[in-house]
Amino acid sequence: MTIYVGNLSYRATADDLTEVFAEYGAVKRVALPMDRETGRMRGFAFVELEEDAHEDTAISELDGAEWMGRQLKVNKAKPREATRA
Repeated sequence: MTIYVGNLSYRATADDLTEVFAEYGAVKRVALPMDRETGRMRGFAFVELEEDAHEDTAISELDGAEWMGRQLKVNKAKPREATRA
């Protein structure tokens, strides 16, 4: 499972997110999408932990939590929809 983390501060880094989510289990991957035009972070991230049970705990405890002056939106990431050609 992949966790969606929204409403992130633009100052947040992959290391910051790894530190927060490591409290819930081993972090497998952190992705911070960047805007192609501006090169700035887009304000959300995707995090994967080693175990799904740890991901469920992280979601329930971090959703709505305040971090870096922002109220986080944390939930299961939805599968990416196929785009039409």
